[in-house]
Amino acid sequence: MGNQNPAKETKKKGLSTAFTWFHATSVNGTAMAIAATIASYFSLYVQNEIGITAAQLAVILFICSLWDAINDPIMGVVCDSINPRWGRYRTWFTFTPIFLLVDMFLLFSNPGFIQGSTMAKCVYVCVSYMFYGMIVTAYTMPQMAILPAMTLDDAERNSVVSKGAAVCALAFTVASTFSTQLVEIFGSYRNLMCFYAVFAIVSFWGLYKTSEERYVMPKDPNAGGLKQLVYVFRHKEIWPVMLTWCLASISYGFMFTASVYYASYVLLPKRVDLATMDEATLGATIGSTISVYMGFISVGALISMMVLMPIFLRKFKTGYQALIVSQILTIICYVILLFTGTANFYYCCVVSFIATAVGSMVNALVNVLVNDTIDFILLKEGKQLNGIVSSVKGFAQKCGTTITSSGVLAIIAIGGFSTDYGYFDQPASATTAVIISRFAIPAVVSAIILIVMLFYPLKKYFPEIAAMKEKMRAEQGE
Repeated sequence: MGNQNPAKETKKKGLSTAFTWFHATSVNGTAMAIAATIASYFSLYVQNEIGITAAQLAVILFICSLWDAINDPIMGVVCDSINPRWGRYRTWFTFTPIFLLVDMFLLFSNPGFIQGSTMAKCVYVCVSYMFYGMIVTAYTMPQMAILPAMTLDDAERNSVVSKGAAVCALAFTVASTFSTQLVEIFGSYRNLMCFYAVFAIVSFWGLYKTSEERYVMPKDPNAGGLKQLVYVFRHKEIWPVMLTWCLASISYGFMFTASVYYASYVLLPKRVDLATMDEATLGATIGSTISVYMGFISVGALISMMVLMPIFLRKFKTGYQALIVSQILTIICYVILLFTGTANFYYCCVVSFIATAVGSMVNALVNVLVNDTIDFILLKEGKQLNGIVSSVKGFAQKCGTTITSSGVLAIIAIGGFSTDYGYFDQPASATTAVIISRFAIPAVVSAIILIVMLFYPLKKYFPEIAAMKEKMRAEQGE
């Protein structure tokens, strides 16, 4: 399980500040800024700069998303099946960010050889975007896996997860809000994304330098390949945890995706009197209504990740207990807004802010459950499957993202929503569907998460896991 002396020396002083910083800023730093920019602006960039239609891009994104979900378990199997000289998980930090830099150059380029051919454009975008998804998987899975390989202390793990969530929220907010201005400064999306990628290289190389795989068991020569997935899926205790990972992604996704529709088609018509407003005032009111509401939501998410989540973890000690409290508060806020969400504009902004502040942390708190699951599998199977467990979490989360991307549109379409009607002419059924998407669905999802956490299947194994960790520390001479 690693070198005894370095492990012992490091343990005495705990995780280094440098490791904590590089772990927090690798996946969640400028790499997350890249992800936020792509999520917010990539579709418009491709349509405007490459010349691909929305329908063509929808097919491309579906193909890439499908493959992205499938390759997560494959990556987990690869991580746990090989033993590179520089470390089972650490090795991936050395070269994957370089691939990220190369792909950002390609993804945001418009090469001459694709001009005049729709097929060439589609293939180019599909391949370069699919490559991006594979790169993200290749550095995200090892990054999650390295933490439980570094420390057995839950408080240290929770602290690192909290700092990563805070950096993630900040990077996502800045990139999604100010990308247009940053593109003007850097001259192009390609320059900006390559700039982000260079800093990602620094963070990942720093993570490689400061990390140490102290608690990694030797590879089992008889348990390689896809057989390793069996060791996870055959335990019934894991299935509710997988459900929680999926639901957390749905809750977070509906929270933000439905917010734009809620501000535009529910709050705005309640705030505007068309009979008394001139065109200039109307335009300013439309812009301010959407930006102010989304501002409340964004700040709520920042406070959730940067302030409340660390407090919740310190207060309640475990991820599942923090989830129980956060989901109770979230459900209360959503139920209130479900029945009062067409009232005064600023009242809705404030209550939505509170709901986001207590609810946004769900997508980060479930990362603590990854560590619980890794410990559980090690206890039951005696096998180190950090990569497999991390990849299963990624797969479940991407399933939730897929449900979100189509779910919001499906619900409001059933309600009769159409952009042809504009801001002020949507039928009552459409606005009701928007309110359901914004508050009812997330409330139901939070209720399911709450039930699962109240009966959290791994908690009864915590005493055995604690004893196992003590034994592992004793074997290391700590």
